[in-house]
Amino acid sequence: MRLVSFRERGSDGTPRVGVEVAPGGGVLDLSVASPTLPRDMLQFQSPGACSHVGVEVAPGGGVLDLSAASPALPRDMCSFLAAGQSAMDAAKSAMDAGQHVLRRDQITLTSPVPNPGKVICVGMNYKDHCLEQNAPIPKEPIFFSKFGNTITGPEDDIIHPDNSDQVDWEVEMTVVIGKQGKDIKEEDVYDHVAGYTVADDVSARDWQMKRNGGQWLLGKTFDSFCPLGPAIVTKDEIPDPHTLGLRCRVNGNTVQDSSTEQLVFQVPTLVAWISRIVTLCPGDVILTGTPPGVGVFRKPPVFLKRGDVVECEIDGIGTIRNKVV
Repeated sequence: MRLVSFRERGSDGTPRVGVEVAPGGGVLDLSVASPTLPRDMLQFQSPGACSHVGVEVAPGGGVLDLSAASPALPRDMCSFLAAGQSAMDAAKSAMDAGQHVLRRDQITLTSPVPNPGKVICVGMNYKDHCLEQNAPIPKEPIFFSKFGNTITGPEDDIIHPDNSDQVDWEVEMTVVIGKQGKDIKEEDVYDHVAGYTVADDVSARDWQMKRNGGQWLLGKTFDSFCPLGPAIVTKDEIPDPHTLGLRCRVNGNTVQDSSTEQLVFQVPTLVAWISRIVTLCPGDVILTGTPPGVGVFRKPPVFLKRGDVVECEIDGIGTIRNKVV
């Protein structure tokens, strides 16, 4: 199931939840389709209304609006995920009914999780990325964070800051937490995972590597520096997240092309490790690291400029496409 958040075009209201129905097709509004269903999975906007949660039925297709059935239902993805299996079951029933589907030209997809409580990132987590910078493979995960202001949608613009001239790309598979947990055992991790989405961990390398004492936070957390989407693909559709091809293109040219097989630390290790430090909650996102091909390690280095278009794609999940402005 492909869960989306959306707004009707022309609206700046809160996103609703829906289901993408078919490639290039509509969105089924799950709130109309199922009055008992909380509205949070895929976020989108449609004209003249607040944002909705929906389910993308197939990549690039229509979206079933989970938020239309009852105004009392929650409209954010975190609330939907917190409702657990009952919400998932209701979404599937609404999909089977096939009503309340909105066409893609009626809506705007937002980040599937517009307001995650935590944006957790992992550095140096691809073997081939370590090799490209002549760095040793880490013996334990390297975690850092981005602030929530970085989150933006799968087709929204990346804002190039005036005070950086080294803005770089990083395609990353992202884990979306679906169930609260602390001190989670590795064998229980997937009980706490809702699904997976695509992120671009946009980075200002001058601020990351040369400013702020070499601490990464400022270089990673400029506004719009974490495009996310297009949907949360539920874990039942990706039984093994460690066999996925992922790639990044800038202006149509492939700059990153690898596989999650290259992950140094896999999903169970990452989730279990970070849960020893913080309680993970529904809607938290964990960016699992980027493969080789980033601009900073090219010879000579290459960085994004205004007008560039960045596409990040992961097999089985989808593609986000963001223009630099």
